[in-house]
Amino acid sequence: MELIPCLPDEIARECLIRVPYRGFSTVSAVCKGWKEEIESLQFQQQRQANGLTRPIVVLTQADSTGASAGATKNLIPPSYRLTIYEPVTGAWTKLPPLPGFSDGLPLFCQFAGVGRKLVVIGGWYPGTWAVSKSVFVYDFVSAKWHQGADMPGVSRSFSACASDSDRMVFVAGGHDDGKNALRSAMVYDVAKDEWVLLPDMALQRDECKGIFHGDKFHVIGGYSTDMQGRFVKSAEAFDVTTWQWDQVQEDMLEEGICPRTCVAGDVGKFYRCQSVHVTVLEESGSWRAVAELPLDVRVGPCLVTWQGKLLVLGSATHGGRHMAYALDLQRYTWTRVEAPEEYTGHVQAGCCLEV
Repeated sequence: MELIPCLPDEIARECLIRVPYRGFSTVSAVCKGWKEEIESLQFQQQRQANGLTRPIVVLTQADSTGASAGATKNLIPPSYRLTIYEPVTGAWTKLPPLPGFSDGLPLFCQFAGVGRKLVVIGGWYPGTWAVSKSVFVYDFVSAKWHQGADMPGVSRSFSACASDSDRMVFVAGGHDDGKNALRSAMVYDVAKDEWVLLPDMALQRDECKGIFHGDKFHVIGGYSTDMQGRFVKSAEAFDVTTWQWDQVQEDMLEEGICPRTCVAGDVGKFYRCQSVHVTVLEESGSWRAVAELPLDVRVGPCLVTWQGKLLVLGSATHGGRHMAYALDLQRYTWTRVEAPEEYTGHVQAGCCLEV
């Protein structure tokens, strides 16, 4: 059956690949043929080849409106949600809530973009602070959530998490219910909805940072059970080609530095916030300042990279409105990113995917 009556399928596909991603669910509902076409890998590849895919930045952000805003002022933990920022159009929106979490996200959950899907893992249940092992997957084609297989093993919090952007989400470290730092690691295959255990890391790493680039899952910093908050300067990387951990890199950061702001750019360079600067990791192993942070994002900055840009979200004061700036990683120049008032709440973390 023809995709569009009286048109060759090649022309019909040229029409369909130009549908904005927000229209995928509507177009998929028209007929079985269109649904199969939009859900296919070839459809995504053709959109990419024609330069029609778009970066989407996803943030865990505090609701800065209504009851949640008032709760923040009264020192009650605010309700968090998933916010979408589209760099190409400048649009800000929010995703539907997770099933069973109408009052917000699990606190401190991990999340990563995998193809045209967003995977949300673990966190604490709002209200009880019980640790969740749940996995939720949002499909940008169907615009719906579904629940995946729970994380195996002990309950874990504040682990490293990163995706290969294709089908795998890697998780390592964190701590269990007894505040014991963990060495264990695992990977979630989104397509198969299966978890696979990985070899243990060399070191315990609580509150570590996960970054995937160069076919390796990098786990940066963290601390052991007996160190409790005193961050180490080392890192280690899991090589997906050899399926084993590389030798520990002893001097990734300075002693006592939280790795939260570490990110990797398109060409594999590592960036982070250091004092009042954005810094880049040189081949020599030293960090070089490349840009001074704007005054109104220096408190609690969150970093996300996409297509040669670095998005920095932060505030001027503790508890203040979160502002956003984009740094061009070639010229190291800043551009202010405008956001509506309702999207100025505190940002815990962010990631980027291409749809």
